[in-house]
Amino acid sequence: MKLFYLGLGSNIGEKEFYINRAIDLLGQRAGKVVACSSMYKTVAEGFESDNLFINVVVAVESDLSPLAMLEVTHRIELDMGCHTHRNPDGSYCDRTLDIDIVACDDVVCDTPTLTLPHPRMHVRRFVLESLCEIAPDWVHPILNRTARALCEAL
Repeated sequence: MKLFYLGLGSNIGEKEFYINRAIDLLGQRAGKVVACSSMYKTVAEGFESDNLFINVVVAVESDLSPLAMLEVTHRIELDMGCHTHRNPDGSYCDRTLDIDIVACDDVVCDTPTLTLPHPRMHVRRFVLESLCEIAPDWVHPILNRTARALCEAL
């Protein structure tokens, strides 16, 4: 059994509904949701938007491989109406749902389709504050620092 930390975000439509429905679907399709942070309202990062995001981090116990988890999260995004995260020029855009695999235990992975831990998680306050709420002592396997220490360093 692996422990995944997944970051969920939504900034258009019925944001809280999308987040809650995605958590339900993760429990049905990916494994057991064992923890969920509070919902945080945040501004968009990486692009400009008038719409605030709602972000959470959930912990999911699963037998899935990281790549299989990625497939499940992509399918949930599609099922929730999110067909792209990017504009035609490659820039980020508003979305009904975004699910990122933040980490999986102490797995380090760098493939064309998946990088673990998430390559920007340690510089994203909206990820670290949520992660600290449910797993402050999780240790980043490359940086060798806890989620709490990474958050305090921001």
